[in-house]
Amino acid sequence: MDLGVRWKLHGDGRTPAPGAVVRPDERLSWPRTVGLGAQHVVAMFGASFVAPVLMGLDPNLAIMMSGVATAVFLLATRGRVPSYLGCSLSFVGVAAVIRAQGGTSATVTGAVFVVGIALFLAGVAVQRFGARIIHAAMPPIVTGAVVMLIGFNLAPVTASTYWPQDQWTALLVMLFTGFAVVCLRGFWSRIAIFLGLVFGYAISWAFDRIFGRIHSMSPSGQVTDHWRLDLSGVSKADWIGLPHFHGPSFQWSAILVALPVVIALVAENAGHVKAVGEMTGDPLDDKLGTAISADGVASMLSTAVGGPPNTTYSENIGVMAATRVYSTAAYWAAAGFALLFGVCPKFGAVVAAIPGGVLGGITVILYGMIGLLGAQIWLHAKVDLRNPLNLVPAAAGIIIGVGNVSMKFTSDFSLSGIALGALVVITGYHTLRAFAPAHLKKREPLPPEGASAYDAEAGGAEAPRAKS
Repeated sequence: MDLGVRWKLHGDGRTPAPGAVVRPDERLSWPRTVGLGAQHVVAMFGASFVAPVLMGLDPNLAIMMSGVATAVFLLATRGRVPSYLGCSLSFVGVAAVIRAQGGTSATVTGAVFVVGIALFLAGVAVQRFGARIIHAAMPPIVTGAVVMLIGFNLAPVTASTYWPQDQWTALLVMLFTGFAVVCLRGFWSRIAIFLGLVFGYAISWAFDRIFGRIHSMSPSGQVTDHWRLDLSGVSKADWIGLPHFHGPSFQWSAILVALPVVIALVAENAGHVKAVGEMTGDPLDDKLGTAISADGVASMLSTAVGGPPNTTYSENIGVMAATRVYSTAAYWAAAGFALLFGVCPKFGAVVAAIPGGVLGGITVILYGMIGLLGAQIWLHAKVDLRNPLNLVPAAAGIIIGVGNVSMKFTSDFSLSGIALGALVVITGYHTLRAFAPAHLKKREPLPPEGASAYDAEAGGAEAPRAKS
């Protein structure tokens, strides 16, 4: 059985010729391949480490399971779809809602485990019926609205939790990160979040030395005098050790909050596969269902032991586009680096020490960009918002999601925010379409069998695209 773990040497194994590409089944020399693997880890570094911290999960376990997830994905796709899998920011809002309802880390991972099952089943359905099923069940008006409300639902987290901890650091980090995303070029723009984190650490350290302690809300929610950058946990952490594992816990209310994220993940995966296929010149539509299912399995494996969900990372598409090296050998090297970082508690302690003000500056941009990716889906698909069939369900669902509107059905069961908003968009659109007059039902024809309805610019809620 070909598992895609054999590679031909590209040329002399050194620098590819001008205009040449290193295909997924090729590699450069092993030292160069390992270096490219390290570059892929750095590319996903910022968002992939911010996400578990924002979700309240162990960053060491997150990076370890991202390596495991990447290996699972590469094996499942037989090495044809080069990709790194990291913690999706689409789940940050879900985690915030679940914790606000009194849920624990086990509740969060239990809800996301069920999302992994749903994602796996969605991939099986795509394998069985073709990619047209995605477009039929989740047309761009639905997908865009759900992605938008997931991103904008996070605004109160930034406004009430992170920004007040250190408003001036947050402002400076926001400005610096925005500059990095827009003005830097190539690889540097792909690691803008990471650069923002480094800048934020430096500014926080400098402000502590210049101004002393800050009187503001601490990470625990109490207004006290505290250091902006507290690295006391780093000195206490071991260099080598296993992360903290825990099992999932299942609650229907939490599961219903998390399930709408499946829509964003399916669109994201479709965009990733389409983009990689176009870059490598190898049509990958036949691998779309497998890629979606592999993401589902990877997320189930991670959340089963207490880690965050994992999905394809568009930052790494940018690295491939910049280097023109699509070798899956580099991704195996990246997975190896992730496993090594995962068994270094000291590394995790550095990540866990990210100051609240730094997160405030980064999440202002990050959450907004996630939300606006929904609008990008609409623009790409030329969704007509003058058509009330599109406008009404999207408008209602977004306001419900962003405003965190709640509906209580029984004394112990209610729906709110993301879950209720997504439900309104999906059921509202298809119900209204069933009764709408014919002239309102006009929409673009379904794509050919096996084709994706999305491309790299339409899918993903991962992290900024200057850039999923």
